[in-house]
Amino acid sequence: MSAIPQILASQKASLDQFLAVQTSFFNGFEKLVDLNLKVVRASLEEMSQKSLEASELKDAQETLAFTSGLVQPGTEKALAYGKHVYDILSGLQADLSKLNETQAAQVQKQLSDAIEQFARTAPAGSEGAVSLLKSSLATATNAYESVSKAAKQATDAAESNLTAAANATIKAATDAAEAVAVKPTTRTRRGSAA
Repeated sequence: MSAIPQILASQKASLDQFLAVQTSFFNGFEKLVDLNLKVVRASLEEMSQKSLEASELKDAQETLAFTSGLVQPGTEKALAYGKHVYDILSGLQADLSKLNETQAAQVQKQLSDAIEQFARTAPAGSEGAVSLLKSSLATATNAYESVSKAAKQATDAAESNLTAAANATIKAATDAAEAVAVKPTTRTRRGSAA
């Protein structure tokens, strides 16, 4: 009879875990939808402003300067959007990792309790088997912790590399936009001097 409360508690813990995972996914989805709505709103406002500016252009040089000025902000915005999406997904992954760690700790505790219960009720001469079970549990726990630490280090390294790549891309886009803005002015001067 004492097994029924344990089974019910285990089922409740499983349901709670399922609900926590679903809540994490829903929160991540909600953040992505919110981000996309903000991007669409900002894009529409910017498009309206740029259309107004474009209608006021008077000559080819102004048009060239205007179009070269569109490249850099667009690249920076695309990178910022990608960074926001990455942050949302990274946060979701961190939430799921915490839930996984909590679940693993609960399973480890349940196994440890089961081994202790087995040790108390085990027949004489089974100390070796109990010792083997405890050793196996300790080895599995250490292996899980090692894998978990390695995964965290890999995630940190990937995030650092992503940040460095984003910064390099922004710098390259800025340099390219500046180069495009300088070249047409030089060509226009040469063409008007001839």
